Amino acid sequence: MKCPFCSSEDLKVNDSRDAMEGKATRRRRECLACQRRFTTFETLELTIQVQKRDGRYEDFQQQKLIRGLEAACSHTKISREQVILIATKITDEIMQKQLREVTTKEIGEMVMAELRVLDSIAYIRFACVYRRFKEIDELLEAIESVCEGLQGSNPKKSLEEVKDGT
Repeated sequence: MKCPFCSSEDLKVNDSRDAMEGKATRRRRECLACQRRFTTFETLELTIQVQKRDGRYEDFQQQKLIRGLEAACSHTKISREQVILIATKITDEIMQKQLREVTTKEIGEMVMAELRVLDSIAYIRFACVYRRFKEIDELLEAIESVCEGLQGSNPKKSLEEVKDGT
C-alpha cells in the first residue's frame, strides 16, 4: 500500500478495529515520510457471479446494490445507515448460500422483501425499476398489493380513497 498523499510505501498502522458489524477492518495509518494520516477499510472480496437478464455475467458488487437501494430510498424514512445494513444483510445471505452465481432476479426479490417491510414508497420505486413496468396497470397492481398488506382491506377501495383524497 502507498500513501495517498506522497506515494511512499513507508507506512505505520496506528489503530485497527472492526467496522460494519465485524465485516470489515478499519485501520488508521500514518505515512512515515510525510507524517500525514489516513484511514483504510479492508473487506472480504466476493467471488460470486451475477447472471444478468440478458445472460451476461459480472462480479457481484455490494456497492451497486447500495446505489440501487439509495435511489429507491431517497427522500424516505430509510437512512443511509439502514441502506448499508440492508445491503450487508443481503450480501451475507448470498454468501451463506455458498453459491458461485446468483441471478439478478434472486437479488431483486431479496431487496423487495426488505423494502416491503420498511417503506412502501421505497418498495414501489424499486419495483418500478426492477420489474420494468410497461403499463400503468402493472404499477397499480403493485400499489394495490402494498395497500392490501398495509390495511388488510380491499386494496381497490384504498386506491379509490387515495384518488378522491379521502
